[in-house]
Amino acid sequence: MRNKSCPPVSEPLRIGLVGIGLDAYWPQFAGLKERLEGYVARVAHKLGRPGVEIVNLGLVDNADRAYAAGREFRRADVDIIFLYVTTYALSSTVLPVVRRAKVPVVVLNLVPEPAIDYARFNALGDRTQMTGEWLAYCSACPVPEIANVFQRAGIPFHQVTGVLENDPECWREVDDWVEAARVVAGMASNRLGLMGHYYGGMLDIYSDLTLQCATFGTHIEMLEVDELAALRREVSDAEIAARMADFQVVFDVQAECPAEDLAEAARTAVALDRLVADHRLGALAYFYKGTGVGENEAALASIILGTSQLTGRGIPVAGEYEVKNVQAMKIMDLLGAGGSFTEYYAMDFTDDVVLMGHDGPGHIAIAQGKTKVRPLGVYHGKVGRGVSVEMAVKHGPVTLLSVIERPGGKLGLLFAQAESVPGPILEIGNTNSRYRFPCGARAFVHQWNAAGPAHHCAVGVGHLAAKLEKLGHLLDIETLRVC
Repeated sequence: MRNKSCPPVSEPLRIGLVGIGLDAYWPQFAGLKERLEGYVARVAHKLGRPGVEIVNLGLVDNADRAYAAGREFRRADVDIIFLYVTTYALSSTVLPVVRRAKVPVVVLNLVPEPAIDYARFNALGDRTQMTGEWLAYCSACPVPEIANVFQRAGIPFHQVTGVLENDPECWREVDDWVEAARVVAGMASNRLGLMGHYYGGMLDIYSDLTLQCATFGTHIEMLEVDELAALRREVSDAEIAARMADFQVVFDVQAECPAEDLAEAARTAVALDRLVADHRLGALAYFYKGTGVGENEAALASIILGTSQLTGRGIPVAGEYEVKNVQAMKIMDLLGAGGSFTEYYAMDFTDDVVLMGHDGPGHIAIAQGKTKVRPLGVYHGKVGRGVSVEMAVKHGPVTLLSVIERPGGKLGLLFAQAESVPGPILEIGNTNSRYRFPCGARAFVHQWNAAGPAHHCAVGVGHLAAKLEKLGHLLDIETLRVC
């Protein structure tokens, strides 16, 4: 009997927030503590967003409270800590919090206003009141002390320096840290299905699965093509008809597509949805020759429309058993950018663009217009024939991402920003786009290849370099930016 379990519900990203201060100040300077607590509350509000849970511990102002805060963050299972330096604070107040919690920490060095109003400040007259006012602005003061202790303790840390209000650059950076942390959490809870085997001879795509699990926290489910074939037998005629009607809504189905090929694709799409639900998958990579086993051949030959629908709704699917690249696709999807499977198709030196695409599934949610469905008499380099998708990625800013294996046995992130531009594409029933790079096509290809990636990559909409650099920091892996 099939497992009727539902797809997993995503856990919220848990952000730990703590402000730091010095308890010796509170009896000396009336209202200072309350003012700083108000600043912490304001940061908590700005960090809040759907899918995020803020664990706000308020002001920590002495060593005893710091030890307790570390335990509270540990119990709350926070994914990242934002350490808001509100005023001068002793490093002994900080170290126990992050040492105990053992998660990445971002130091927020934020002043309440762009500058002190010197005339108003100096007109206060009361030097005690003036000192209290100054202490509300001196967040920068203890940051070197904190950095020194973190470095000596071997604790990685990151910094954001700016203004609490009306500082878009500062808060864009904070948002990038939040989004990078969300990706880390999403990858750690992801269940990746692997169905079939590697495409024989593509040595570049062979991957260390244990390294993938250790780096990203991904759970891997080994699947059999036979299971998909068995699920296809259970699909009813009514379900096939309903999915074929859905294809007409979702895709631009070309008139020359044979009805029997669309029916086979619909049968497989329904079966794929059940496979994904049964195993609670958040991503899938597959390849299978299927030679001599009719049901398996039929399942794999008719898989493209169903896998494109899965990819379009946030469950990326990569062909050719491309484990590294489906991880890149999932990262892009978690960033809200899509993540379509791609590789070099050709270089156009006249227009200074690189044509890139791939056969098999495409990310239909980031297509320029409606994705076409075309019949193919042969799947080049693979077994079978049937219907396939043809699309270009939305015109505008894009980012290419590859998960790469670095010398020394660690993963890395290779990425480049570009523009998807209009122009002629190859109408061969595959995904295909034209990308223009700020460094030029020739320099891009040289620099990208020099990093030693596999020949596949993921493409998503938007310029994401800042987020990907922060993701690399949080995962403690190397990032390489081409342009």
